[in-house]
Amino acid sequence: MTEAKRPAAKPSASSKIGFWLMVPIIGPIAAAGAGYAAWKTNWQLLLKEFFTGPGRLSRILLLLFTVLNWKNMPFAWTARIFYPIYYHHYLRRAPKLGPRALFAPVISESFVSLLETDYNIHKSNSTYFADLDVSRTHLLSYICGAGFRAVSSNLTNQIVLDPTTKQPPKGSFGIMLGSVHCSFHKEIPPYRGYEMWSRVLSFDRKWVYIVTHIVPKGLGRPTEWLDPKFKKLNRSSGKEPVKDWEKKVFATAISKYVFKLGRLTVHPAVVLGESGLLPERPGGWLVDDASPVEDLPDYDLFSSIEESEWDWQRVEQRRRAGMKYAEKFQALDQLQKMFDGGQGPIVGRFGPG
Repeated sequence: MTEAKRPAAKPSASSKIGFWLMVPIIGPIAAAGAGYAAWKTNWQLLLKEFFTGPGRLSRILLLLFTVLNWKNMPFAWTARIFYPIYYHHYLRRAPKLGPRALFAPVISESFVSLLETDYNIHKSNSTYFADLDVSRTHLLSYICGAGFRAVSSNLTNQIVLDPTTKQPPKGSFGIMLGSVHCSFHKEIPPYRGYEMWSRVLSFDRKWVYIVTHIVPKGLGRPTEWLDPKFKKLNRSSGKEPVKDWEKKVFATAISKYVFKLGRLTVHPAVVLGESGLLPERPGGWLVDDASPVEDLPDYDLFSSIEESEWDWQRVEQRRRAGMKYAEKFQALDQLQKMFDGGQGPIVGRFGPG
């Protein structure tokens, strides 16, 4: 797998600063700084003054407010994003789970804080997108960790070659979000817990499409966990699905990511293949999507399938089934052409926004 496609767009800031090199540096420095500060602090005196000193009621109320709304505190979003990256790449690397994991979901949990609610006293629509950032980060860091590390060391591994120079391209590995669409089905009240089930929907020559279902905690009842670490959680095995579960979904979102090496767009199959998620395919996975392919067997898309049965035809069928939805999502990019550059009549200008 050595093909890459050169885009017209310039690399983003994250690729310029070498994001994947910053994570192992910033994390230990921040942890060391926090640890040193904790070691030098007289906690007994500090806690005594905090809970018994003058003004204690206001401090306690502020602490309680912060704990109940920690998701919306300054830099909380950054911490929520860096945690899965650091954990899945440096603290506990997931094993290569094989092709069965390619379209399987990863579950992340959250709740609705008071600061996330709108005037209807339920979760504001705008706040879903921050949660989606966290859920997608867990998914890709977990199932694609091996591929990310391999492509990040491309100068050594020479997995991706510049099609012009036939040499490994210069620049850092980066992951960029292209767009997100979210459909809202049911409101979520304050301090209600929920789960985000994110999985790969499909991929093409440029994009990886991810679908996320936001559902009540406990709605899903997994019958199997692919990572042996979680097999002890198989308490719901054999239980019947929750009645009318389709009507209980809070929201459904679809997102698309592109992988970059400097200015080059890396074919998603390169990263997925290096992560052990793609079985061997005649001619490889970098074939043109428009080229004719043999007729595929008619598999049951959602049946329980053993690892040995996940051949390239079954994966390709799942990929094509997902593309039926992804193509409609992709078509929304054409809406930018409907902007006329402000050449027509304007209603007005208002602020602040």
